[in-house]
Amino acid sequence: MVPIAHIENDFPTKFGIPRQSGRVGALKARIVFEPEYRNVDACRGLEEFSHIWLIWEFSEAKRTKWSPTVRPPRLGGNVRKGVFATRSPFRPNSIGLSCVKLEKVALDEPDSPVLYVEGADLMNGTPIFDIKPYIPYADCHPEATGSFTEYSKDHHLNVEFPKELLERIPGESREALIAVLADDPRPAYQNDPERSYGMPFGEKDIHFRVDGDILRVYNVTEFVKKQQESSADCGK
Repeated sequence: MVPIAHIENDFPTKFGIPRQSGRVGALKARIVFEPEYRNVDACRGLEEFSHIWLIWEFSEAKRTKWSPTVRPPRLGGNVRKGVFATRSPFRPNSIGLSCVKLEKVALDEPDSPVLYVEGADLMNGTPIFDIKPYIPYADCHPEATGSFTEYSKDHHLNVEFPKELLERIPGESREALIAVLADDPRPAYQNDPERSYGMPFGEKDIHFRVDGDILRVYNVTEFVKKQQESSADCGK
């Protein structure tokens, strides 16, 4: 398979990316097709759907060997589950699947068609292999059960973001950033109230600590991308 497109968003590294698509609907992103697939006819009719499926690659989670079990962060990192019972990026094939809201299909831009989406859980630059429409009557199963993932559904932190620091964030990105922080970007097994975290978001690095269910932002600095973090990927 070859990538047909890539995503552009505010996540230059894996840390902080929502654990599932749709968790943070305020997150905006662009899907830009590679030149050989940049054909408006390929997207004809896609605007009639509200959501789409993205099939993509965990491009920094490639391994030559695979393990039949993994340790999901939501279980504290010390309980093993079968790899096919999780959405871990460490799989026999490094394939990701995400459902996102389709905001619009832009046909009047230099690199058109461009898809504007909301709620994506991909890192900036992640290669996309395919795009398919979400079909409610076939894809929605309200009666489905979610095993250990049910914990994450209602887990949120209260975010304290000083006004003078929040003003360093572009106005159109503030709602999404606060929602990402409230979704608790830390690994579940890290719960030290004295520990400091740095989460890159757009061109800023967000520094915070967590005490109980309170996340406090204490600084916002310019983000400097490290050479080893230049490829795209996200973790679950």
